[in-house]
Amino acid sequence: MLRILSFLLIVLALALGFSWLQDHPGTFALDFGGSVVEGSVTVFVVAEIALIAAVCFVVWLVRAFFKAPDRVGRFFTTRSREKGYRALSAGIVAAGAGDAVLARRMTKRAAKLIDARKEPLVRFLDAQTAMIEGDHERARGVFQSMESDPETRLLAMRGLYLEAERLGDPSAARHYAERAARIAPHVPWAGGAVLEAKTAQGDYDGALAILDAQRDARLVDRKDSARLRAVLLTAKAQELVERDPGEARRAALEAVSLAPSLTPAAVAAAKALFRLGDLRKGSKVLEKAWETSPHPALAETYVRARPGDSVADRMKRARALAEIQPNNVESRIALAHAALDAGDFKLAREEALAASEKEPRESVFLLLADIEEAEGGSEGAVREWLGRAVRALRDPAWTADGVVAEDWAPVSPVSGKLDAFEWKVPSRHVDGSGAVIEGERGNRAAARIASGSEPAGEPREADRHAAAASGGNGSPHSAVPTSVSAGGDAAGFGPPPPPDEAARQSSSGLRLF
Repeated sequence: MLRILSFLLIVLALALGFSWLQDHPGTFALDFGGSVVEGSVTVFVVAEIALIAAVCFVVWLVRAFFKAPDRVGRFFTTRSREKGYRALSAGIVAAGAGDAVLARRMTKRAAKLIDARKEPLVRFLDAQTAMIEGDHERARGVFQSMESDPETRLLAMRGLYLEAERLGDPSAARHYAERAARIAPHVPWAGGAVLEAKTAQGDYDGALAILDAQRDARLVDRKDSARLRAVLLTAKAQELVERDPGEARRAALEAVSLAPSLTPAAVAAAKALFRLGDLRKGSKVLEKAWETSPHPALAETYVRARPGDSVADRMKRARALAEIQPNNVESRIALAHAALDAGDFKLAREEALAASEKEPRESVFLLLADIEEAEGGSEGAVREWLGRAVRALRDPAWTADGVVAEDWAPVSPVSGKLDAFEWKVPSRHVDGSGAVIEGERGNRAAARIASGSEPAGEPREADRHAAAASGGNGSPHSAVPTSVSAGGDAAGFGPPPPPDEAARQSSSGLRLF
């Protein structure tokens, strides 16, 4: 539009100019070399304009002649780039569809037509194609070459992070996630990985700072942020309860307010309050938690609030706790344990039997065996209760990613995921005889069975269902979680994977670090 307007203005100016010349006629004379040329002013002006136009045309022609090679080169370069980008687009589509052959062919074509140093997508397609082909070493090499380019550094960190996770190398994955978080703290995958890594290292203050930054950037919604903050504060309180009970109390009480259903938070808060001498407030915290979700850890902490209490005092506290949830199995078990310690075998037996009728599980029958033995019952009766314990339903336990732990932890020992532990009945874990062995109680029953005082018995019904669901192959490693107990490895986690699994992991590729 602007060009049309400019053209019209020029035409109008020329028309006005020639009109003015017609209204003001005149002549001119040119004396050159003894010759005199005369004419009108209008002819002179037209001749001047024609001369200027001719000079401009000649100049343009000369410039076009000298620029022709560059223009021809740019023409062919543009065509090559267009072909290269078409190949690049086709390669990305093929890689997304899993067509490794077409993706590799398009990668080679794009690399020939486009300078990979100027177009990061060529290297990215090369890495993606290598991953589809299973050539992870080549993919890592491409990602490492992309680290030097500021435009592709974050993408390289992402690729190397995923490769480290695939190889099961948490230290390398954490390294790349931390580097990515420094480059772009708003990236969710990097922030989440660093958050889990700092939690696993015990840097709870650092993890809380990262969580707050993620919440402020709206990478985590407020509900999830509150839950994760409660988990981190609980872990911090557990660590500080012995050496800094004041700070542990502050952290644990905040965790309780953020996640009232988080049992370890209530236990940590109560322990900190008890160490500070505030028995009343600590008991209130446990009682409130017991109202909504009775848990053995709550009962243990409540009954043994003061180390110097007599068995009668503990019995009194157990009764007070049981009155809050009188018909709950955990209330009956807690009261039965306190009665057993106090020598009230009748009450202990009544409560344990009532609990076994409602939930016939392993710990209840082991408790009945303890009562029978403490009361001086026959060895046959004790063996009967132990046999029923071996075949009974399992007790709830802290479970994360198939791993059963004695105590709650903020992160999973398998995946490193934050807030992974759940209080639930775990999947089975069997020994060669088919008996379910877990923790101190299971080891005690197993020891008696091994000594010949108790027959192994049949596998429990729940385990038969689990075996059927897993294919019924009877393999101790099929769909079986690792059980963590006091007899585990030095790290506090379960036994190493079976030899075939370890061999598979070691042959899957080189470790990044």
